[in-house]
Amino acid sequence: MLHNLPPVKIYVGVMRLTGDSLKPVRGKSLPLDIQPHWSSEQLLAAAVKKHMDFNQDMQDVVHVLLYPDGRQVRNIPGTNDPFTVQKYKEAIGKAYQRITLYICTAEDFETSCYTGQSSSEDDSVVHVNLPSVESELSDTVVWDTPDNVSTPKTDNILQGPSRCQQPESHQDGQQSTPQDQLRSSQNLNTWYSNYTTMYAPIVVDSESETDDHIDYPAEHPQVLNLTAEDIVSDLASKITNTSYSRFNINRANIWDGAIRGFKRPSYDPSHEILVKFTDDEGRAEDAVDTGGPKREFLTLLMDCLRSRRIFDGPDDRKFLTFDCAAARDDEYFHVGRMIATSIVHGGPGPRFLSEMLYDHLTGKSTADFEARIEDITDDTMRASLLEISSAATLVELHAVIDKHSSLLQMAGCLQYPKVVLDKKIIMKDFMQWYFIYRNHFSIQRFKDGLSTLNMIHALEQHASIFKTFMCSSVEQLTSTILENLFEVQLSEQGTTRRQEETKVLAFWRDYLLDTEDKQTGLSLPDILMFATGLCSLPPSGIKPRPKLVFQRVSRFPCSRTCANTMEIPLSTTYEEFQKDMDFGIQNSPGFGLY
Repeated sequence: MLHNLPPVKIYVGVMRLTGDSLKPVRGKSLPLDIQPHWSSEQLLAAAVKKHMDFNQDMQDVVHVLLYPDGRQVRNIPGTNDPFTVQKYKEAIGKAYQRITLYICTAEDFETSCYTGQSSSEDDSVVHVNLPSVESELSDTVVWDTPDNVSTPKTDNILQGPSRCQQPESHQDGQQSTPQDQLRSSQNLNTWYSNYTTMYAPIVVDSESETDDHIDYPAEHPQVLNLTAEDIVSDLASKITNTSYSRFNINRANIWDGAIRGFKRPSYDPSHEILVKFTDDEGRAEDAVDTGGPKREFLTLLMDCLRSRRIFDGPDDRKFLTFDCAAARDDEYFHVGRMIATSIVHGGPGPRFLSEMLYDHLTGKSTADFEARIEDITDDTMRASLLEISSAATLVELHAVIDKHSSLLQMAGCLQYPKVVLDKKIIMKDFMQWYFIYRNHFSIQRFKDGLSTLNMIHALEQHASIFKTFMCSSVEQLTSTILENLFEVQLSEQGTTRRQEETKVLAFWRDYLLDTEDKQTGLSLPDILMFATGLCSLPPSGIKPRPKLVFQRVSRFPCSRTCANTMEIPLSTTYEEFQKDMDFGIQNSPGFGLY
């Protein structure tokens, strides 16, 4: 039966000897479909074949399979259990898609084992940067004590002619002491204990190159505080500023202009986006995109997607549903591509996907899914499930199951439980079918679209970091966040103008507080949208940092979204300031369309 299981996907990269240490080769990681029960030998054979097929520079020599820390794959770390992919997955607690192993030539591995003739306690089998033993993640996998080390000894690491020989004495001929051997065992113990602290690779896509996997050791200070901005910055490094994909957008019909642009044969997601807005009469606006119009377009687009036919469910937790017309138009793919493009190009995420859909997209086990009956929009199905959930006795439950047997059979969850509480299993299985399995085609094409600029891999590897940008979040803009976001530009200290500016600065801060308390005609997202073209903080951060400038030219606020600059009037009273700010922002182009 094991051989009939569907395959799962992991990634296998290549390590090569660089100097005196093994290092992953950038751009050489490939996806590999495998069976969960495969041993290290079966996995190695499949990995070598895949790389030989795709890489002409691969040597037809003996290879070994390695963990991310450069140790040979034989046992499950910390145990005597022979390696299988499933056992390894359970040990590290990651989804299959987040597992990355490596292959290297036996010659490189043998050379890396001993870079000198000394067997002193400072010698290492593989020279890699590892976190300290005190790392907060060093106990991810339970590790045996040195008296019960389950890892093969170094003289058994390789079998056959390419195996490494264990030095038995120091250069001066003195035999190694038991203390030396104990310290060596402790060093070996540390490698596997720490390999689980390695961050899963961030995968950076290129339309013309193989996927690049960048491994970040956990002790690196930037990794310890890894943010969405760091990850998106890596993904955005592939965008070229010398070529453009053009979009002509009418704010009254965002989708129409957007889909034409994304379907255009010349569209390339790695090109910079150039947006021109037209008003309802078709007159071109003065502004040409150098950043602001693009951000506004992506913001309006993400809000527009919420109401597309491919989504169903409550506004704050949408799931994909199948639509024949959308499938013919390949809308699932294009919407996925729009979301990926928005995030990598500095725009917002959708912030409306259901957590169940997001967890499925990022590889979370379906056993952990939770759904709500009220999210089922089909009245008949929802009523049937409510009947099942209301059954109080086993006889009543079986009667309800008989009544809805056709529906349950269609969903693949028709069964007659032996205890009433097992009705929860039927309900859970039905909801998984309703939200996930019956929409497999839709979800797969949506996921294909999300692979644009390798966004899907970033989501898989850092699901928790991006969740607040993909799903509805309780985190909202506050007056404090908005106040600290803007860099205030003041005149020279001691001047009369500086005194006027500091007075109006107090007006500005009170205006933010009153807006937060709904005492003005605006919301905080309205103000941010006016200044930057964004109504929420995007994963990439806002660049350049927004500036607050004081001006006398107009009694109303002005903004230059290309430079993220907001100019506020030097009003004489707070009442005048509030009135003019409300009027100016409410009458700006596009106000009220998001």
